[in-house]
Amino acid sequence: MPLRVTFTLVREVHVVFNSFSSIIHTVLIGSLAYLAIVIALRITGKRTLSKWNAFDFVVTVAYGSILANLALTKDTSLLQGLLGLGVLLGLQFLLTWLTSRSSLIRSWVKAEPTLLLSKGVFQADAMLQERITESEVCAAARAKGIASLERIEAVVLETDGSFSIIQDPDQGSHSAMADVRTLSPVVEGFVRSSSPEPT
Repeated sequence: MPLRVTFTLVREVHVVFNSFSSIIHTVLIGSLAYLAIVIALRITGKRTLSKWNAFDFVVTVAYGSILANLALTKDTSLLQGLLGLGVLLGLQFLLTWLTSRSSLIRSWVKAEPTLLLSKGVFQADAMLQERITESEVCAAARAKGIASLERIEAVVLETDGSFSIIQDPDQGSHSAMADVRTLSPVVEGFVRSSSPEPT
């Protein structure tokens, strides 16, 4: 076998396997970091991984980024990674604790759900503001097995970017619609009148 071919094969094997110490680092540090994240999430509760707003989504992605960084690079020590994870978890816990107790902070942190379709009629202003097209609403209806928009009481864009579709308008008081933001005075009146009065 020519020397050049041998050198090329050795170089390719080195690229694939890098070094034995790097493999050990990935397995050991990755496992410890994963265990630390599991324990931390267990301590902080289910709310930590929920995706009710943009902040939740960003923090969830950051957890994965920290884990990947710890497992694949030697530039960040395990202690640094765990400290970064602890800071994120602490801030997330503090923010959710504050939003559950303060309406002012809750209004600053969380977006309101937005009504996109009411009684089969698209809410054009709301859809324009949220940059949602009619075809996207139709796709959400089809995903729920609904072929006719007239059968839908409401389509709501939730704070996490998902669509909620409400049917059976004659069932109950529509109390789940109480916090939905509408841009139409007519629809606003419908939502408020169909919600139960506070006791």
